[in-house]
Amino acid sequence: MKKALISFIGGLLMTTAVVVLAQDTDTAQTPQDTTVQATEQIQQEDQQAQEQTTQLTEQQGEESEELKGHNLLLHYFIQGGPTFMGITLLTLILGLAFAIERIIVVSLAGINTEKLIRQLDEALANRDLEKAEEILKKTPGPLPKVLLEALKRVDDGFEIVEKTIEAHASVVTARLERNMVWISLFIAIAPMLGFMGTVIGMIQAFDAIEKAGDISPSLVAGGIKVALLTTLLGLIIAIILQIFYNYIMSRIDEIVTDLEDLATAFIDMLIKYKIIKK
Repeated sequence: MKKALISFIGGLLMTTAVVVLAQDTDTAQTPQDTTVQATEQIQQEDQQAQEQTTQLTEQQGEESEELKGHNLLLHYFIQGGPTFMGITLLTLILGLAFAIERIIVVSLAGINTEKLIRQLDEALANRDLEKAEEILKKTPGPLPKVLLEALKRVDDGFEIVEKTIEAHASVVTARLERNMVWISLFIAIAPMLGFMGTVIGMIQAFDAIEKAGDISPSLVAGGIKVALLTTLLGLIIAIILQIFYNYIMSRIDEIVTDLEDLATAFIDMLIKYKIIKK
């Protein structure tokens, strides 16, 4: 019995020793395992960060592709405030309407003055006033009409013919320059509306600062962005309309110059062929 008890106690002690030894072995291996796990966790975090960066880059690329052309313009238009930006854009629409109308008018007013002078010279060389009058009636545009009125007053003398040409020439010039004042008005109004948007945007920025009681870029950026966008739109509109205005005025100057050359040649022919006396 004693031997059995001693054997049982001895076995129990050996089992306990084995368990303790195993625990010591596990404890000795734990730092290595912890290091490996930490390394694997860092690698996983780096991989996740790279994947997030790649996704963010792709999203930004997609957004930049989506915000090209008219989408980009629409995006900025909405950010600038549709109401105020719409009022500013209205000046461009009205200005372009008057500009297109004037371009059509000045285009129809232009004629081939050299061809008309040759035709009149052939008719007046034969002292055929009826043929000259018919030529002027068939030629489209306001310039031949000036010479036609002068031709009707040939019997009244040189001074009357000259005054008739001057009077009708001034009327033609005034008609060509009609509505140009509206284009110049929109050229002046567009940047003024843009500057007004600048003031409104800055007021909004200061209101946001006052309500928040603190200055932060996110609070100020919105108001400043509105200010810059409205100013930019106003300047762009003014530049576009100014280009059209200068083009139309240059065409009007060309037509007036052609009218002066045509009138001078017409009077010279009347004197040359002794239809009127100077």
